Amino acid sequence: MAEVTSELVLEVLKSMQARLAQIDGKIDELKQEMQASRTAQNGIRQEITGVFQEISSIHATMVRHEGRLEIQDAPTL
Repeated sequence: MAEVTSELVLEVLKSMQARLAQIDGKIDELKQEMQASRTAQNGIRQEITGVFQEISSIHATMVRHEGRLEIQDAPTL
């Protein structure tokens, strides 16, 4: 059976440390990607809100015009 020495343990720990550093780097990348996704999602939300506001405004204008047309089309007595 192989003898476990402090040098062998040190090599294993160095290897583990290198792998953990890689994992930390990947986690940082994922955090940045998630933050970018959240920023994009917030932008999309704002765009959708703007579209809904425009549609509401158009609807209000159409209702107003419809009311005018009904008044003009009403039979005169």
